[in-house]
Amino acid sequence: MKASFKKYDLHFKQPSGTSRGVLKIKETYFIIIEKEGKIGYGETGLFRGLSVDDRPDYEVNLKWACDHIHLGLEALLLEFLEFPSIQFGLEQAFLSLESENGFDLFPSKFSRGEALIPINGLIWMGSETFMSKQIEEKLEAGFSTIKMKIGAIDFDAEIKLLGAIRSRYTRQEITLRVDANGAFKSENALRKLERLAMLGIHSIEQPIKQGQLSEMTQLCDKTPVPIALDEELIGVFKYEQKEALLRRIKPQYIILKPSLIGGFQGTNEWIEIAERLKIKYWVTSALESNIGLNAISQYTYTLGVDMPQGLGTGSLFTNNIESPLEVINGHIQYNTNLRWKINI
Repeated sequence: MKASFKKYDLHFKQPSGTSRGVLKIKETYFIIIEKEGKIGYGETGLFRGLSVDDRPDYEVNLKWACDHIHLGLEALLLEFLEFPSIQFGLEQAFLSLESENGFDLFPSKFSRGEALIPINGLIWMGSETFMSKQIEEKLEAGFSTIKMKIGAIDFDAEIKLLGAIRSRYTRQEITLRVDANGAFKSENALRKLERLAMLGIHSIEQPIKQGQLSEMTQLCDKTPVPIALDEELIGVFKYEQKEALLRRIKPQYIILKPSLIGGFQGTNEWIEIAERLKIKYWVTSALESNIGLNAISQYTYTLGVDMPQGLGTGSLFTNNIESPLEVINGHIQYNTNLRWKINI
């Protein structure tokens, strides 16, 4: 068995805005394992400025993982506890190597093209005109759940955009989610949540920056809009720390991004704790290519989820890996009539 890695830059079709800035390129890495003529692919979805393993020695550690691939998955996962994206890439690569065709990582009705997963339509930050145009496109495309990133333009303008949707569609017809990416100040976050509540918002992701545990705990206790922890989960490695965090903050939801929280193993731990504590969750991609998105989608289907997931990022790039994944009428599906074209 031997392994190697390759860096790959994904190019956005159009610059995509978040409260952390405008994204034009998304760096990612692929692990390729070869054994007895078979090849396994895994994506280590490093997210610059967000991943806890965004470190100067990232490639050095990725090379070490490839050079020591003979140690096996279990030993490598322990070795790279503080490199969640590398853990995720290794999990994928080993599953890919063992699969029949290299891409059926979690065989199910979804991977056979017999079932769909509902997803939210993502609205990126930008000018009011740009965001309004995106909203119209998502509604026309058949999405019944819209997730809008907020915190970049004037809050009143964002309220206006959300209000325009709500004036046309009831909360039974269109579910509205918002993602602040930590953009609110703790001192005025509750007031903003009260305004959002008037529009029947389903939930808000990470209203204030991670690490403000007392403030987030109080906010989750008083909020009129259910809060979903997102960045708050990043960098929490040990099971006991995960449980302590959720017991303290008591969020209504958690957002699970395997690239950022230790792959499937790390995600499974968060789910086990959340279910015990009666905290709901959904799974979201983190701007991976279709290789990572395929793994996340197949895994997500095995969880038996019913609410819309955050898996609609595959169409954002000009040079994504060609795959059978398609977004149709607000759902992601695996179209078995299409083929993978690996050009890495």
